[in-house]
Amino acid sequence: MFSKTCYTSPMHQEHGWTFLSNHAHVLLCIARDTDTRVRDIAAQVGITERAVQRILVELVEGGVLEKERRGRRNHYVIAGTMPLRHPLEANKCIGDLLEMLTD
Repeated sequence: MFSKTCYTSPMHQEHGWTFLSNHAHVLLCIARDTDTRVRDIAAQVGITERAVQRILVELVEGGVLEKERRGRRNHYVIAGTMPLRHPLEANKCIGDLLEMLTD
């Protein structure tokens, strides 16, 4: 079993890797604000706007996101019931992951 107690380590920035992919980070940003801008996502995730745009296209093509134009901005709808893609997590869905990670 594992401990469910979380703590903040001052070394967490020094490792150079994270447990979640950039795709998950982009999706998390959208879950927090479905009208967020590419520029804002890029700043939060720490990647380029072009990388965010590529990830958004992949998420839309994969059926994870629906993109809707509202005036000059995009609005996103997340397919929360879609199962996670890796066989180790296939019994969980995207909504489960986002629920765990959002405040």
